Amino acid sequence: MLVPPSERLTMTEKLAAESGMTMIPPFDHHDVIAGQGTTGCEILADLPDVQAVLVPIGGGGLASGVAVAIKETNPAVQVIGVEPELAADAAESLRAGRLVRWTDEQRYRTSADGVRTNICERTFAHLKKYLDGVVTVSEEEITAAIGVLARKAHLVAEPSGALTTAAHLCHRAELPTGSVVAVVSGGNIEPAALLAALA
Repeated sequence: MLVPPSERLTMTEKLAAESGMTMIPPFDHHDVIAGQGTTGCEILADLPDVQAVLVPIGGGGLASGVAVAIKETNPAVQVIGVEPELAADAAESLRAGRLVRWTDEQRYRTSADGVRTNICERTFAHLKKYLDGVVTVSEEEITAAIGVLARKAHLVAEPSGALTTAAHLCHRAELPTGSVVAVVSGGNIEPAALLAALA
């Protein structure tokens, strides 16, 4: 069911109530965050000497889970969040030391549709405690990263999934040196957008 961004939560709650279903929040729930944390556990199991992990930030569930899992296991590993410049509410919130909400109009300018949501109080608390920093990337850098992932790694990545690769390719000076893992978190991209990134 397609609805305007401002109606997503209310419509979902209404549909869940009418059908007797349980609504599972995409990020604002401790079980969801814990589940996302398994990504951090897998990274440490596969690469124990990892020095930094790049993770995309939308609502902050994935970034929170990964950061908690990694930092509670090995605090020496740096965890860096990555956001689009056009939806950088987490970066602004962390700079301000308080939750800063961006409007739908601000966030919906980015092509990275999977991260067009604000962080919440729960995820902000985790990010504030566990993240070592946030890097923001431009729309052009996101598109370039999609192309690099497709051509060189044979991975189809959606714009939100390519954020961390964009940071690794274009913002090395802002990142730790050594072994770095970039979490590529999704492949839901329109064919036309993929073709444009490959042009």
